[in-house]
Amino acid sequence: MFNSLTDRLTSTFRNLKGKGRLSEADIDATAREIRRALLDADVAVPAVRDFISHVKERALGAEVSEALNPGQQVVKIVNSELERILGGETRRLTLAKTPPTVIMLVGLQGAGKTTLAGKLSKHLKDQGHTPMLVAADLQRPNAVRQLEINGERAGVPVFAPHPGVSSEAEAPTGDPVQVSRDGIAEATRKQHDIVIVDTAGRTGVDAELMQQASDIRAAINPDEVLFVIDAMIGQDAVATAQAFNEGVGFTGVVLSKLDGDARGGAALSVVNVTGKPIMFASTGEQLNDFEVFHPDRMASRILDMGDVLSLIEQAEKSWDKDEAQKMAQKFVDQEDFTLDDFLNQMQQLKKMGSMKKMLMMMPGAAGMRQQLEQFDDSQIDRIEAIIRSMTPHERNAPKIINGSRRARIARGSGVHVSEVNGLLERFGQAQKMMKKMASGGGGMPGMPGMPGAGHGGSKRKNAKGKNKNKPKSGNPAKAAAEMKAMEERRNRPRQNPLSGSSFGQGADQQGGFDMSDLNLPKGFDKYLK
Repeated sequence: MFNSLTDRLTSTFRNLKGKGRLSEADIDATAREIRRALLDADVAVPAVRDFISHVKERALGAEVSEALNPGQQVVKIVNSELERILGGETRRLTLAKTPPTVIMLVGLQGAGKTTLAGKLSKHLKDQGHTPMLVAADLQRPNAVRQLEINGERAGVPVFAPHPGVSSEAEAPTGDPVQVSRDGIAEATRKQHDIVIVDTAGRTGVDAELMQQASDIRAAINPDEVLFVIDAMIGQDAVATAQAFNEGVGFTGVVLSKLDGDARGGAALSVVNVTGKPIMFASTGEQLNDFEVFHPDRMASRILDMGDVLSLIEQAEKSWDKDEAQKMAQKFVDQEDFTLDDFLNQMQQLKKMGSMKKMLMMMPGAAGMRQQLEQFDDSQIDRIEAIIRSMTPHERNAPKIINGSRRARIARGSGVHVSEVNGLLERFGQAQKMMKKMASGGGGMPGMPGMPGAGHGGSKRKNAKGKNKNKPKSGNPAKAAAEMKAMEERRNRPRQNPLSGSSFGQGADQQGGFDMSDLNLPKGFDKYLK
């Protein structure tokens, strides 16, 4: 979504690296490049002016001039201002004190309201709520049927007393205001705690659309009115948002199609222009491609700092804790990592969604975007097919897979033998790495405190690679005697023969040792006094 803006900003900040001091000319040049990048991203001009003025004001102040690394401080300021222009804080849904909570969706036709209604209902259901959808869009052809299908996929009931129209030639019938009112009554009767009302849209803003939306709002008195906006329409989003805010009034914004190729101007403009927060974002076609909008995390994504927190939340939501515990115990017990384990891990990753999207959330992902764009999520399905074409014995003991077995597995999974060979080779390397880590030898060389480290590791070794604390004898009896002697020496109190002064003066008065014990040459003791 923000690829172009990310590239422009990271390129601009690269010019600030290594500068111990930033002049006013440097800051002006940086602000100019940021302004161009924002305008190219279709950000509204008033929002750009506001953003640049805040950045320049802070960049010319003491927080940059007194910073040890001025370049990084400018990046920090831009990140902070991006958070502000995106809303500042994460805005959650306001739930009614007395259920049901009524949520009304408004927006232009084609913005994705009906699809988003299904996504929002599933999101709320996963949080433990009991939502119900109301089909009040009786104008768009097959809108009611589309909402029913989305409700079935989300496992959420749909109130649809009127079928709506099936073609553009058919005149709209039915009263959407009455449908909305009856839907809330039905939800109250069946004890649903949230009602999501899907309303009609138009291809453009007109008086009829605004009047209908205003009438529905007056009839149902919603707790939240969410304005669904297509993130790909650029600066037109600003005019549309202003029209809906003045005509109907909304409490929050939902960005749809955030996974598209648009430049992101809508996201950076709508909050600044309307003063209403972005609450949710739709990031794909599946019902799970939906997330709460966090301004700080989105700012980090734009600046290519990644969004690890969202990645962790996805993992916690979709990862099987029992399976993870079982895998962790197997790791502790140093059991072999098998292809069945590998398959289970692959399935857990698939539950989290697109691998490409997850990798793009990592810090620095913009630098390898070309490689990530070439990544094909279907490769995971091919790997799964290869492993499922193996017998249980082959999965537990891959070493027995010879040439004929590989050919059979390739035929069974519909791939070339070379793909089977490549998978087995990579798995062999992964298995070795897992064994090394489980045995405590998987640390990075030279990292203090890590297993297998060059310094500060759990085992200090001598030049020959042998542990100094191990007995040298191979005889068990002698080895036990040597270990006992070493233990006694280790526990014996240490005495410093040269304590008391730099050359041992006064040491014998402190009872540390006797000079005669040193067996020095005759007359040498005078040099120690």
